[in-house]
Amino acid sequence: MIEQLIEWVNSVILAIGHPGIMFFMFLESTMVPIPSEIIMPFAGYLVAQGKLSFFWIAILSGIASLLGSWLSYAIGYYGGIPLIKRWGKYALLDETRLKWTEKWFKRHGEKTIFVSRFIPVVRHLISLPAGIGKMNLFKFSIYTIVGATIWNTILLYLGYILGSNYIIIHKYSQILDWVVVVLIVAAIIYYIWHFVSLMKKK
Repeated sequence: MIEQLIEWVNSVILAIGHPGIMFFMFLESTMVPIPSEIIMPFAGYLVAQGKLSFFWIAILSGIASLLGSWLSYAIGYYGGIPLIKRWGKYALLDETRLKWTEKWFKRHGEKTIFVSRFIPVVRHLISLPAGIGKMNLFKFSIYTIVGATIWNTILLYLGYILGSNYIIIHKYSQILDWVVVVLIVAAIIYYIWHFVSLMKKK
């Protein structure tokens, strides 16, 4: 499955170049599970071959990440609150936790957004709760594009340095992905356990 995804991503980028990279980086920031670790290193490999521009890829990929993040932010801002009010109880969410999310992003939104751009899995999802928490859009945009551009450029440079061995980056990133997933699952289990414990006390 992953190999087929990589082949598809590579074929599109080879066919249309910079627009292809923008397309996939846009999707990567809209909760579509296409890791930047298989997009940007390959782009770096093509830069090393003289087929693409390092500068323009770094800039355009950051813009694409921002555009995708805006979409997720808008979904959270305009659709997240009504959905949580109506269906949140099935996911152990309520208006109290919604207010907590709003307070969190008002106080710590900048650091949360910036740091999340460097964390696998989390960076795909973080724009949604930022929208639900009504984080200031200007601050959200600045920290998103700065964090995303830095991360994208790091991956781009690694692909440039590694050349045809760029696929190594994805292999090693998968280990980190699993670590993050395990931590998230553990946090969800703790959240459910804590919620059930509170319910029993009532």
